[in-house]
Amino acid sequence: MSELSIKVTIAGRTYPLTIERAEEEKIRKAVSRINENIKHLQDNYAVKDTQDLLAMTALQFSTQNDLLDSAVEADKLENAMVEVNTMLKTYLNQ
Repeated sequence: MSELSIKVTIAGRTYPLTIERAEEEKIRKAVSRINENIKHLQDNYAVKDTQDLLAMTALQFSTQNDLLDSAVEADKLENAMVEVNTMLKTYLNQ
């Protein structure tokens, strides 16, 4: 894959990154989500310190990922239960 050098701005600070070309859209969307969340926190809370805003954003995103992981695990468990149920029905109907 080819590498690409880009600059992203998060909370008013610019960071140079070297990424895979295929990752550019994902990186830019993530930066946009971070900046949108920081703006939302600034607009709705008295917090103005950039470090506090970044910490709160990191906490929110981490919590969202944990919830998504839990949902994926629940889906896997449900699929396994359906499979076991189907196998039991097949066995009992023999």
